Amino acid sequence: MTYSIADLEQLSGIHSHTIRIWEQRYSALNPLRSQGNTRLYDDQQLRKLLNIVSLNKGGLKISKICSLSDREMDELLEQQFYHSSGDQEDDYYVTQLIRYGLAFNEQSFSQLIDQGIDQFGFADCYRKIIYPLLLRLGLMWRKDDICPAHEHFLSNIIRQKIFTHINNLQLEEDSGQSWLLFLPEDEDHDIGLLFASYMLRIQHHHVIFLGSKVPLDSIKRVFSTLNVDHVLLFMIKSRLAPVAQQYINQLSEICSTTQIHLAGNSEVIGKLNQIDHINWIKNIDEFEKTIQSPLHT
Repeated sequence: MTYSIADLEQLSGIHSHTIRIWEQRYSALNPLRSQGNTRLYDDQQLRKLLNIVSLNKGGLKISKICSLSDREMDELLEQQFYHSSGDQEDDYYVTQLIRYGLAFNEQSFSQLIDQGIDQFGFADCYRKIIYPLLLRLGLMWRKDDICPAHEHFLSNIIRQKIFTHINNLQLEEDSGQSWLLFLPEDEDHDIGLLFASYMLRIQHHHVIFLGSKVPLDSIKRVFSTLNVDHVLLFMIKSRLAPVAQQYINQLSEICSTTQIHLAGNSEVIGKLNQIDHINWIKNIDEFEKTIQSPLHT
């Protein structure tokens, strides 16, 4: 697979201009050229860039990094991991998970996530590592930016981790309110919804998890048979403002007496007209405060 310099910027978090400077000054990468003289990069070049970024975040100068062999780079990465802390360590996890994911290296990818879970706990591992990883890859916001095979490979391993931790929760009597969780019928990225389910269950709320691609008619049926206190949905895909507004208006009519919590694509949600019983959740911290609030317990 080949990548443009814009793809490298998205995957590495390094501006295209900076990547070009690294190439020109330090021969960091050796891009191919298309017939139109456009830079193209293969998987090996991408993995090298991710390693360079990890070492640079750890304090090494680019000139030093680019003089290293692949073996020396790997040795320094291992040393960096065991001596890093805070944001540097989090960034190491993210860049190396991308590296393993793009190589379809399930064992290394899974082991590194497990290592992060052991170190931080599952909720903080999601907050510090998994969520930034999803943002970096564009799995949540730009579905078609990378190869669909990579997307499915990475997201399915992450989903398995979340399911495992949900299943490992001790079954206790629900003492909180009822939450209906679903994605609209044109949405299928349910990782954020699964994590929300995990967090709600920790707080002993009753979760009704419908998953992805749920028609509004199904929401009507739930409301005709169950008492629901809160509705949580994600709108992740890009939509025209009138289309998104129409959907939210229809949902608001169905759930007219219920608090609706909406998360996802800020460019879409930010254009919606305000409705009194719809709460826009902008980040994980806001969601955690919402479900811990005395008003919702």
